[in-house]
Amino acid sequence: MTTPGPSAVPTPSPTDPSAADTPPAARPPAPEHTQKPAPQAPQGAHALVIVAHPDDADFGAAGTLATWADEGFDTTLLVVTRGDQGGLEDEDMTAQTQRREAEQRAASAVVGVRDVRFLDGFRDGWLEPTFELQKEIVRVIREVRPARVLTQSPERNWDRLFSSHPDHMAVGEATVRACYPAAENPHAWPELVSELGLAAFKVPEIWIMGHPEPNHAVDITDTFERKVEALHQHVSQVGFLPAGALETRLRTWAEASARAAGLPQGRLAEVFKRVWVNAAPPGN
Repeated sequence: MTTPGPSAVPTPSPTDPSAADTPPAARPPAPEHTQKPAPQAPQGAHALVIVAHPDDADFGAAGTLATWADEGFDTTLLVVTRGDQGGLEDEDMTAQTQRREAEQRAASAVVGVRDVRFLDGFRDGWLEPTFELQKEIVRVIREVRPARVLTQSPERNWDRLFSSHPDHMAVGEATVRACYPAAENPHAWPELVSELGLAAFKVPEIWIMGHPEPNHAVDITDTFERKVEALHQHVSQVGFLPAGALETRLRTWAEASARAAGLPQGRLAEVFKRVWVNAAPPGN
């Protein structure tokens, strides 16, 4: 078993039914974490979140997205599939995907994400980091021109294998490739320039959730209730849980992440691998 390095912050997984009872062991603090009060985003700043399925962004980053909204970020959520393999067994697939799309839009509204987009032609459970998928992601990156991109980990976490869904890894890999070098290369899919007028764009930074070695924590104590409310919108995914169970699990994961990141007792956090692509880290 590979053990993350000394600066790693363990990432609780939202997909493990037993995770609430087995929080990850505390490790030394991450080398950086957000401070309170949070800085305000530059006027007109955009963020782009790219995930495989409805509910992925909310389990992994809803508290952070709500924090960004409070800071002034205008966030776009791009969901690659409509979650057609994650609904009710006796539900028609068309109805299922419509339900999951509606659930995601409702959840996003709770945390202040107003622009929610779904890609067509990509199936839940069948994702690969193909050039077709990369092109679609590059298109959206150039449309949104975000100050930061948040996505899923392209790296498998052997300590918490259930967090490494193949679709998550595929979207993470496709997104990282799209951020660098494709989005900033005008010769990558030149028709995006000639036909759509989408000029090349350099992504400043990437935030990766579910990474085995995160280096950045966001204090979500003040936005935790919005995270819980957002996830309650995904009735098809969490409606079967006993009353209060979802909040208990989410709080356990967030407490463990905050402790491992060195935040004060009683704080809650979400953790990420923060990668500086075309921008310098703060203080440099």
